[in-house]
Amino acid sequence: MARAPKSRPPPQRPDFSLEAAHGGVVAGVDEAGRGPLAGPVLAAAVIFPGHPPEALAALLDDSKRLDAARRDAAYGALMAARAEGAALIGVGAASAVEIGRLNILRATHLAMARAVSRLPLMPALALVDGNAPPRLVCPVRCVVGGDGLSLSIAAASILAKVVRDRAMARLGARWPDYGFARHSGYPTPAHREALARLGPCPHHRRGFSPVDQAVLALS
Repeated sequence: MARAPKSRPPPQRPDFSLEAAHGGVVAGVDEAGRGPLAGPVLAAAVIFPGHPPEALAALLDDSKRLDAARRDAAYGALMAARAEGAALIGVGAASAVEIGRLNILRATHLAMARAVSRLPLMPALALVDGNAPPRLVCPVRCVVGGDGLSLSIAAASILAKVVRDRAMARLGARWPDYGFARHSGYPTPAHREALARLGPCPHHRRGFSPVDQAVLALS
């Protein structure tokens, strides 16, 4: 008799335990857009002064686990929470020019520093997704996989993703031949083909190999 397959436990959902354990004002920080060939890298910082409302918490997760409709719903709920004082939000970016000058890691850290600096309240601690600590104006604790563990980091991941996708859609209207609204600058086959055919626009990232190769091919 065949054994029934073992059921997999549901993926862990983020909670507020890391924030509550600190006891002070804690911000979650995350980024979106390290991998694309074009556009800015975005970062967001989020403080929940108290435990986020249950209805909001139920919408929050690692942005990569959410489809576009669920991300948009969570984004709308976060904006409503900000209006009510239940969430404090800062957003920062580093441009394609800054990425080319600094490299993507340093530009990401710059975007994170800008996001934290734009919070209306300075945190006592920043929980940052990943394992590379940025230099911020407050102490930093890196949390690998933090967007799936911390509600504050999950909120930041959603904000950064939605804000960046909307920015890329606006760039897509200005540079329609590249299809930015469809792929947000990521190296899809269609994007690579357009890049090879047209060469880079001002929002492509110099220092990224496919972009530099397109420049050489057309020079």
